[in-house]
Amino acid sequence: MDFVAIDVETANSARASICQIGVVKYSGGVISDEWVTYVDPEGEFGVWQVRVHGIEAQTVKGSPTFSDVVDDLYAFLDGAIVVSHSSFDEQAITKSAARYGVRTPRSKWVDSIAVAKRAWPEFSSRGYKLNQLCEQLGYEFEHHDALADAKAAGNVTICALKHGRLELSGFAGNRRL
Repeated sequence: MDFVAIDVETANSARASICQIGVVKYSGGVISDEWVTYVDPEGEFGVWQVRVHGIEAQTVKGSPTFSDVVDDLYAFLDGAIVVSHSSFDEQAITKSAARYGVRTPRSKWVDSIAVAKRAWPEFSSRGYKLNQLCEQLGYEFEHHDALADAKAAGNVTICALKHGRLELSGFAGNRRL
């Protein structure tokens, strides 16, 4: 099971306002590398978003912009199956790439929600939010921290694939923006 899990946090309701990125590389189903960075979104921080993730303008002051980190980020994403929990993260990366005039990553994206729904239809009554799935699986993490959320999405995916005897390649590339 080789894939990369990603999560982003945004400063406001605009998908291109990324303020934190967390990436975890899995090789053989085990974490082999990880990377996290704050990002200066070059814009306002929404009250609701700050309330959710706790990242404020002063937290990212002096941090690189998306265009400054894109090479490091794409070193993980290019050529990989990329897992995110919902299409939010893929949309944020795509919209940020457009905003900064850089190409999008050359990746196949997988929504861990789709994998979880296939593996555990019985969870539908409790929901497929990341924190709900992790609670069902007994996996504890700091929700709304990009690196912790990326690890949680990776864990959900691995558990779902094993439980459902599923192949990750069967989900790769099923959605496009």
